[in-house]
Amino acid sequence: MKPFETSRIAALVLALGLFAQPAVAFELFGINFFGGDSSEDAEAIIADPRTYELTLETGADAALDEALRAASSLWTAREQPASGAPGLLARARGDYARLLAALYNHGYYGGAISIRVDGREANSIPPDARVNEPALVAVTVNPGRQFRFGRLDVVNRAPEATDRRDVVEAPRERGFVEGDVARATVISQAEQLFVQAWRQQGHAKARIGSREVVADHATGLLDVRITLDPGRYATIGPVVVEGAENMAPDFVVRQTGLVPGAEYDPDDIALARERLARLDVFRALRIEAAETVSPDSSLPFTVFVQEQALRRFGVGATFSTIDGLGVEGFWLHRNLFGQAERLRLDARIAGIGWPVDTAEFDYAFGGTFTKPGIFTPDTDLMTAVSVQRTVLPLYTETSAGGRIGLSHLFTDQISAEGGFQIKHSLFENDRTFGANRNFTTVGLYGAGTFDNRDSQLDPSEGFYIAGTIDPVYEFEYRNAIVRATAEARTYFGFGADNNVILAGRVRAGALAGPALGEIPPDMLFFAGGGGSVRGYGYRSIGVDDGTGRVTGGRYLLEASIEARARFTDEWGAVAFVDGGYVAADTFPGLDQLRLGAGVGVRYHTGLGPIRLDLALPLNKRAGDPDYALYVGIGQAF
Repeated sequence: MKPFETSRIAALVLALGLFAQPAVAFELFGINFFGGDSSEDAEAIIADPRTYELTLETGADAALDEALRAASSLWTAREQPASGAPGLLARARGDYARLLAALYNHGYYGGAISIRVDGREANSIPPDARVNEPALVAVTVNPGRQFRFGRLDVVNRAPEATDRRDVVEAPRERGFVEGDVARATVISQAEQLFVQAWRQQGHAKARIGSREVVADHATGLLDVRITLDPGRYATIGPVVVEGAENMAPDFVVRQTGLVPGAEYDPDDIALARERLARLDVFRALRIEAAETVSPDSSLPFTVFVQEQALRRFGVGATFSTIDGLGVEGFWLHRNLFGQAERLRLDARIAGIGWPVDTAEFDYAFGGTFTKPGIFTPDTDLMTAVSVQRTVLPLYTETSAGGRIGLSHLFTDQISAEGGFQIKHSLFENDRTFGANRNFTTVGLYGAGTFDNRDSQLDPSEGFYIAGTIDPVYEFEYRNAIVRATAEARTYFGFGADNNVILAGRVRAGALAGPALGEIPPDMLFFAGGGGSVRGYGYRSIGVDDGTGRVTGGRYLLEASIEARARFTDEWGAVAFVDGGYVAADTFPGLDQLRLGAGVGVRYHTGLGPIRLDLALPLNKRAGDPDYALYVGIGQAF
């Protein structure tokens, strides 16, 4: 099939529909880009498997040849039999448009495509025709010359934005420039940017009015003329909710943050959708604008929602050869009083070893109540209470505490929280500072986070930076204490699909206050364990008190580096080195650094990777294990 026979093509005027999504149907010279294929899949069920022998010649450079082969269904599915002769012919006929689209995407508008099945052109063979088994399929593509952009005219272009938040990327940055390769996708992207520029300035119904494209085969130039229809200026109109069952519609409207009378801004609509999604109440939601702008310039909106089940529960487990088995579970109510109030109850039992000794178990129970949208749509009220019992080599801690505070999301990547906290602890059989000691702390807490990772469970790029500060007053010894931590993680992906990832982590902590003996032991710093320095026991790295016993310290420094490789969709492996040390009053020398190294296996699931790590302590001391095995869900960091 040869798409163009004349030396010059007449102008094509194609009206496009409203750009309601970032990628929309786009048709150029009869080829549909990005839009769905409405034809039925003739190969959905393979009732009569038919194989074929394929030759594909493109006469193109490496980049175009690769693109053509990737576009061809005959090529990509060549190892898979077709569903009878009709399925094979449907696959072949569909390749005309697919290959032509690939040519257009690389700026070739005068190409010729031939697809022959048993010596006959596929588009001339009746659907019920017989074909050989195996069929002989020959695909030949003559790309012709590559076109470049000639004259580019844009009518009714949006004025330059006065608010930097309304600035849209210039289409020339996408290649919409005279002299650049005339890729069809560049035209589509340019049109979307022209429409976005109007919408960012309040013209909600802006669209492409017309497009004229002229391909001149004599000069190899593609002239484009785009006419924009900005439509009327719009402001936010009434917002209503449909589909709410347990949620209060007025709260849903308030949580969108949309203010009636404010200028329409697509960024505000996207933010409203994110705010509602963060409530974790809806299975599905969409925010839909009215078809037309009202005479008073207001644009009504409807929020369509479908709620999830009110209750949810989950279980999990971790295991290490040093610290034993830990099991945990939670129960969650998503919407207690109709405004997405969440109540979550957690329970955990850890330290389960063999032989089983319940006296050595660790227990933790707690509850968290969250009230979203307390002052702004991005501010939540949080209260939490917890009780726990932790058995450690140096002491047994039994404590109860609570917090109440606010969390605020400034952007998708930056958040902060802070509030009031209180805790009472009993430390029994403390072999370093005394038999039994009580501590009561009251004070504040604060935390800030920057997180632009592409995934929380299995990141391949981005940064995570977090810091905490806890200024408290301890009543038993009447001391002021300030504890602070900072942590940074980063991830770099390499290779195809980021199948090799280099991950790094650094964590530091410092504590200001009285002597170590007058500080609650749970506020002191320790290191060691699956989320710290692998190869050592949980909280086994600390300060030697001079008698061989280890207590917590005033300063902490940890670091980890891990290389992760993924071999298949499911399986991967890691190699890692962890290090850390704890100091009493000043940072020790590097000779005090405790190092662990090892390898691991990852089995990737939809819920995150299941990890199995084997770690060795590189500079073990008396009492340290020879090795440690860890099992859990999610990456180590």
